[in-house]
Amino acid sequence: MTDWDCVLATDLDGTFLGGDQAAREDLYRSLSGRDDVLLVFVTGRDIAFIADLVSRPPVPRPRYIVGDVGTSVYDGTTFEPMAALEEDIAARWQDAGPRVVEMLRDEPGLRLQPTRFRHRVSYDCEPALLAPDLRDRVEAAGFDGLLSADRFFDVLPRGIAKGPTLIRLVEHLGVEPDRVLVAGDTMNDLSLFETGFKGVAVGNAEASLVSAIAGMPRVYRSRCEGAAGIAEALQHFRFRAGGAT
Repeated sequence: MTDWDCVLATDLDGTFLGGDQAAREDLYRSLSGRDDVLLVFVTGRDIAFIADLVSRPPVPRPRYIVGDVGTSVYDGTTFEPMAALEEDIAARWQDAGPRVVEMLRDEPGLRLQPTRFRHRVSYDCEPALLAPDLRDRVEAAGFDGLLSADRFFDVLPRGIAKGPTLIRLVEHLGVEPDRVLVAGDTMNDLSLFETGFKGVAVGNAEASLVSAIAGMPRVYRSRCEGAAGIAEALQHFRFRAGGAT
């Protein structure tokens, strides 16, 4: 099906879940009342967090979920993994979790997160304590290292991130790229803006992301924070029933 006016592919923390309560509720009600917007969560969060989140009104349920910083894809109706879209991710990862944990054992500035992820290893971190060559060593071992929000470090399959996985989902759905709007606020959202889709960096976006998107003509820098910034971008890009412009 490709009849949607807009595919809203949004980060959660600080973006869809950001801003004041009234703005969030206004956006959620608006989206729940429209059948011309396809909602996709693109997040670092896992499926258990998302299932709990959408069980509490008025948060709308997404149709699809790109989770775990792009390393998982779920059907938002069943919360089941979409095997066809995860096949390449799993092939690149090769069940490397235990090997990564061992490689980074006792690494200064990293604290392993307790959640077990299928295709990634994630740490809480203290950037000032990280070894200068940490990312180089991770990449030399065949993975990608991603620092975001000055507090998280993710080890991901090479070439896998939010943006590339969203592109695969959009292609799978047969959606026109010009109908996609991506939204984010931290460096783990940068790959979303690098897709070439229309995008919004919300008003509370971290400085490093704002710097990285400078010069990207299809990325709008909203004045408003979080959910209100998404609503502002929907107006800016004129996403309305009857077609995107």
